[in-house]
Amino acid sequence: MSFGSPGGRAVNIKPTPPERGSFPLDHDSECKHLIKSYLRCLRSQGGVNDQECRDLAKGYLQCRMDKNLMAPDEMKNLGFTADEVKTLEATPEEKKES
Repeated sequence: MSFGSPGGRAVNIKPTPPERGSFPLDHDSECKHLIKSYLRCLRSQGGVNDQECRDLAKGYLQCRMDKNLMAPDEMKNLGFTADEVKTLEATPEEKKES
């Protein structure tokens, strides 16, 4: 008795690659300080990804792109809104004003 598909024939299942591709690990800890800050923020907020934590996540992703640890991409493609992207690109003086 065979199990599986009708007729007992083998089904070829093709593995699917990750949606966004693979990327190198941060072996040299170039962006480790940013991910630690992000995780600390999540813990302090009870697991809620509020705006402060999202800003840290953007910084981490930008660091990975700057260090060639992931393919460069627009922040809007990584789940950030246009307003959130503006805060990342703002100068320190502009951030103080808002």
